[in-house]
Amino acid sequence: MSKQATKPATETSNAPVHTIRVNGIRASIWKNETDKGPRYNTTFERSYRDGEEWKNSESYGREDLLVLAYVAKASFAWIVSQPTK
Repeated sequence: MSKQATKPATETSNAPVHTIRVNGIRASIWKNETDKGPRYNTTFERSYRDGEEWKNSESYGREDLLVLAYVAKASFAWIVSQPTK
């Protein structure tokens, strides 16, 4: 696998609390506060270059699927490592 980049969220409420990127695949983890404690959701996105322009897609080809699975597993590991109420 290529380099894995992770970063904490900024203080902006519309920002994900954590992101994980491997190659062009990115997982954004979102925190939702509930009366039973925080709940997390994850969205996935693939970045690609079309000429000089960078674009994003939620469609994955055969060569992306193992990377997507790896990023999903890393997202799960991050979420379960978070403290609960």
